[in-house]
Amino acid sequence: MHSAADIVCKYFPALTERQREQFAMLGALYGEWNAKINLISRRDIEFLYTRHVLHSLAIAKCAEFPAPCSVLDIGTGGGFPGVPLAIMFPQARFTLADSTGKKITALASITASLGLNNVEPLQARVETLPRRFDYAVCRAAAALPVLIKWVGRKIGRQILLLKGGDLAPELQAIPHTAEVMDIAQWFAEPFFEEKKVVRVWV
Repeated sequence: MHSAADIVCKYFPALTERQREQFAMLGALYGEWNAKINLISRRDIEFLYTRHVLHSLAIAKCAEFPAPCSVLDIGTGGGFPGVPLAIMFPQARFTLADSTGKKITALASITASLGLNNVEPLQARVETLPRRFDYAVCRAAAALPVLIKWVGRKIGRQILLLKGGDLAPELQAIPHTAEVMDIAQWFAEPFFEEKKVVRVWV
């Protein structure tokens, strides 16, 4: 019998045994915490691996996070894209920032259960963070010009965003080089037909 986590292995066949175990654990961990607080939409929990885990991993199809590097997850919410990427790139350091304390408490428990020692869940607004990072990742937390205003000067290399819809107005409003990639070129599920990864050089 196939598990829901098999969809990750389908698209990332080179995963280590440890990574496979960690991805397989996500279903139960998120199910348990989502019953307590709204980490992700209640109606979405049955689609956790496609709409959240695999969606997050689209960034891994077009980017590498070389060791040692630091990655900021802007407005991480339920831990996406940061948690799946931290499993995928154990050599990188991930800071999962969100202003909601309950979500950070849940993420601290989830990442501890996963044995992810490369993750720091942090209750903070990203615009107040004093330190710099090599990369930032984000899933639809705000429009591109707003994100650049929040963190543009704190990021040394690139910002990688999961976005959808018509991005032309946002791209025209930023003074940076950007690349837009269709997630459907990597993942065949209909959910990804309108989804994109945007890479911004800052």
